[in-house]
Amino acid sequence: MKPVISVRDLENYLRQGRDLRTLPSDAILTPAARDFLREWEAGQATQAAHGPAPANSAPRIQTGSEFSAPSTELSSQAPLAELEAFFHSPWCLQLKEQMCDIGRRLWLREYVDGNGGNLAIRVGKDLALCTPTLVSKGFMKPEDMCLVDFTGRQLCGQKKRTSEILMHLQIFQRQPRAVATCHCHPPYATGFAVAGLVPPTCLIPEYEVFASVAVAPYRTPGTPEMGKLVADLVDHHNTILMANHGVVSWSHLSLEDAYFKMEILEAYCRTVLVTTQLGRPPQTIPPQQLRELLKIKKELGIPDPRYGLKECELCDNDQWRPGVTCAVSSRAGTEPGLDPEAEQAVQVITDQIMARWK
Repeated sequence: MKPVISVRDLENYLRQGRDLRTLPSDAILTPAARDFLREWEAGQATQAAHGPAPANSAPRIQTGSEFSAPSTELSSQAPLAELEAFFHSPWCLQLKEQMCDIGRRLWLREYVDGNGGNLAIRVGKDLALCTPTLVSKGFMKPEDMCLVDFTGRQLCGQKKRTSEILMHLQIFQRQPRAVATCHCHPPYATGFAVAGLVPPTCLIPEYEVFASVAVAPYRTPGTPEMGKLVADLVDHHNTILMANHGVVSWSHLSLEDAYFKMEILEAYCRTVLVTTQLGRPPQTIPPQQLRELLKIKKELGIPDPRYGLKECELCDNDQWRPGVTCAVSSRAGTEPGLDPEAEQAVQVITDQIMARWK
């Protein structure tokens, strides 16, 4: 049987130091693997022509397209004409189209409403593409996108950049591996954010492998304070619940991967809430099996604060109370605002009066 090779297989080959040009001639590559291989071969050709990239160069975004990133990274100090040429280059155009595609997915899944949500992609040493303000994510066009430096100053683009860009930029500055960020308001996950709760762990493998979630305290959206509170968490978490607001995720691979974390988180939060309504305690993944999932996660380069913990500490859901379907007391219990001791005294006196009357 011919071997089938996926993107994950290719990534593992590279970690092992293998040359991807030595793949079996009869191997069948998945479509994503073919794109990955094409990008890798283009990078090898660029490296052969210009030498290896500097050790401190920024991570490269995966586009899965025929246009490779520029061989030299641009900075905000470049002449305006050079920045404009870069902003309108085929490589930036395909990134803008990807942002429009992700925006439509967010809108169709009802992860955003009105003009909410924003996206950003690192494209240089201190440069990022981002979505515009006051435009629905479901109806953006490539020409709507903006180019900003890491202070938030807009360098190119006809529309004004998103008002929440500082949060994305602070993530990029704090986490050098981050190449893309996605912010939106998925209802189930945002419900956890409003409650100030991190979803429980040890329930579903996909969530354990691909997401690492924390809650950032509320601050006014778009302010440096909000961005800092989020950025303080990104060394150990790739998905941040923003209290009373929404969710932001970052990826070391691509904008689509940052978006995938939203799908995974939202589906997980919805599943958790359904589970609590079934009247039975949830069955958790055993610690030993969870350790195996965390090993896979670490190999994929995804952060998680649980690396190195003892097995007995891996599924410690202190804030979560499984099986609780409603936090509001029933009418059969104590009415709000009434003193339980006074109510009990009234009941005793009533019982005595009824006994004498009989």
